[in-house]
This record gives sequence, structure tokens and C-alpha cells, in this order.
Amino acid sequence: MRTPAMTTATSPNSPNSGKAPRWPAAAAACAAVVALVAGCGTDTTAGVVPEGWGTLRTSAVTVAHPPAFTPQSAGERSEYNAAAATLAEDGKDIGMITVQLDFTHADSVEEAAIGAEAGIALGSTLGEQRKIEVAGPEGGTEARRIDFEFTEKGSRIKGVIVAGLDSAKKSYAVRVDAAKGRLGDGDLTKIIDSITLT
Repeated sequence: MRTPAMTTATSPNSPNSGKAPRWPAAAAACAAVVALVAGCGTDTTAGVVPEGWGTLRTSAVTVAHPPAFTPQSAGERSEYNAAAATLAEDGKDIGMITVQLDFTHADSVEEAAIGAEAGIALGSTLGEQRKIEVAGPEGGTEARRIDFEFTEKGSRIKGVIVAGLDSAKKSYAVRVDAAKGRLGDGDLTKIIDSITLT
């Protein structure tokens, strides 16, 4: 699986970056299909890392990953990803979780979500944005969830992005892609529920 990357006309962290990021379809493509079912985070589980799971940590956001996912080193992941983990089967990557920080200028959660949405591959079936809450330093923090589907090399791909503003009021996006049947609905919900702003 090739690492998804949201990019702008200049470096994602440049103060001169544009407001219209793109997430190239080729870079976002999985080697196989994804089936993820929508589910909002809940107050009782927000910020919880399930027992035995790993954690992707960045300067602004952390997210848990199932033990079958393998974190990528800085040298392995895309330069646009602050953290990433992949799920492999028979030597092929069939799932991925990525965290991107400050990928677009945004003054609101809505703008951050629109920026993330703009990076989804052309031709995708895009679900409506939904308000959810993620864990933050002072409790629940508003975010947006975006569900989408697209076909790549004959395979149907489904994915989820959770986007918003971090504690420094900069954009962030957590994206989950996985092959059909390889990531249970419960695990997807746990991943989303585990997202925490630091």
C-alpha cells in the first residue's frame, strides 16, 4: 500500500501554503479493498487505547492501532505523514493508518475537514461530514468524520478521515484505509475513539 499524502503547492508546514491541499489518488491507493463501517466516537471511550494495542504519537495527535499494524519509521513513511502504520498480508500492505499535521491553513474545524475532503481521490463516493468529538487536554474536542469509497484496480476501497484543529489551532487529519474484511467494525471504532489531541 502506498502512503496517502496530503500536499499543498508548497511545503505543508510553510506559512505560504495554499488552502487547497490535494491527496493524490495514486498515493492514496491501497493494494486491496477496504470495508470500514461508520461509527462515531463516544464520550465513554474517547482517548482510550485498547489493551495490547500500539500508539502512533506525534507532537499534536496520538491514535491507537491494532497489534497487527506495524508502525513505519520516519524513513519508511511519506514526508507528509507525521506518523503511519500498515497492515500486511502475504507480503502486501492491505491497510494503513496515517496522521498528518498542519496540512492546510484552516481557521475552523469545518475548513480543516474541507481541506481533508479535497484530498480524497477524484471519482470517490463521498459521505456527508459528521460531527464527532475526540479527546483533548480539556475534554471532548469537536472534529469531523468523513467516510468515502472508491475503486482502485478493480477493488472497492473504503476509508475514513477524522479532521479538525489541534490544541495549537492547526489542522490535523487521521486517515484509516484497509482491505475488505481485514479490519473489523469494532476495531475501526476503537481507532477513531482513541484519537487524542495533546
